[in-house]
Amino acid sequence: MARDGVPVSPEFAALVARYVEGERFNVRAKCAEIGSSKSKFYKYAARFAEQGVDGLYPETRRPRSSPTAVTVDVEDLVVLARKLLHDGGWDAGADSIGFQLQAWAEGLEDGTERGGEQVCGLVAPQPWPSGAVIPSRATINRILQRRGQLIAVPQRRPRKSRRRFEAQQPNTRWQMDGFEVALGDGTPVCVLHIVDDCSRMDIALRAVPSENSADVWSVFQDAAARYGLPAQLLTDNGTAFSGFRRGWVSALTENLTALGTGHITSSIKHPQTCGKCERAHRTCRLWLSMRPSFATIEDLNTALDNYRCLHNNSRRRRHLHNMTPAQRYRLGPLDGPIGRASGPVSIMTKPVAPNGTIAIDRTSIGIGRAHAGTSVSVIRQAQRITVIGHERLITEIDLKRGLRYQSANPNGRKVSAKS
Repeated sequence: MARDGVPVSPEFAALVARYVEGERFNVRAKCAEIGSSKSKFYKYAARFAEQGVDGLYPETRRPRSSPTAVTVDVEDLVVLARKLLHDGGWDAGADSIGFQLQAWAEGLEDGTERGGEQVCGLVAPQPWPSGAVIPSRATINRILQRRGQLIAVPQRRPRKSRRRFEAQQPNTRWQMDGFEVALGDGTPVCVLHIVDDCSRMDIALRAVPSENSADVWSVFQDAAARYGLPAQLLTDNGTAFSGFRRGWVSALTENLTALGTGHITSSIKHPQTCGKCERAHRTCRLWLSMRPSFATIEDLNTALDNYRCLHNNSRRRRHLHNMTPAQRYRLGPLDGPIGRASGPVSIMTKPVAPNGTIAIDRTSIGIGRAHAGTSVSVIRQAQRITVIGHERLITEIDLKRGLRYQSANPNGRKVSAKS
């Protein structure tokens, strides 16, 4: 027969049809000629007599009952979770949906506590069905496909063809970059974004007027004051970050070198090197796009603070073994610059007295009259102190206890002044 899917040969189908129509012949002999059995012949003859040609097609192997099948209520919750995530500006893939369903099944809603951690999930629309289990990632995708909710994407490069890297400890490597956002009146501003390479935690998110060296350093030192210094900082080759490929040294590179943090840059026109930061941009952009435009840069920064809290503390990730970025970061162990003193990092702003000194722990440290009347940033870890002014390194010293005055250049080394 010409139709596809018929499990019997044309000769067998013709033999069955002739028999059902009333022709009589030696069934055993005819079946032997075409290589079939008598029992099979009579089974298909009965099915053909009852169903016609449809009786020659394979019967479904679907079981008559599926006790473990996902119920309609759970399927509805899968679709609803996807809609709420999408409308909220979050990734709405199978993994994110599964984590949200698990939160609902555990009875966790916005503002509840789980293990001392604030959970900022979506409010459950109804109680979780009694006895229902969380569908697997594959089942969620099948449900979305049946319901017409699965968005087809072009085939991507195989994962094995990519050269991947990932820090093994938090604070081993931070990635820093910026992306543009427009305010309500169309004014473009830059959002500076720092991501921890290991935990994918958003270390910093701040909107600034433009991508400039002063704001880049300000955002980095605020992040270091909260989380400590990283061993490395990875950026692209923007002039606010690096001048290495242009033949000069940026203020950021100088300051990082003084702090013991290595500064590495991506290849030219190769954003994949900073892929984790680029992917974090995409998630943040999606979240911002689902909200009304912001009138001022202060309003945008308030929203970014809210987003950073939600992302770090509630959005679990499969590649982090179902932990949130904040959980993975706290799991540690924290890394840091090699060779620096241990202990927390503090960053403060100090005024320079008219005699060119700054006061630290009842000790006056002379950094030069050229800096009198200005303010400098003091980065301290244990007794190791680095002084930076106007985004440029001024000096590094080891603070000695018990001294009322300490020179920043005890060996006669000239202290740098503002250029």
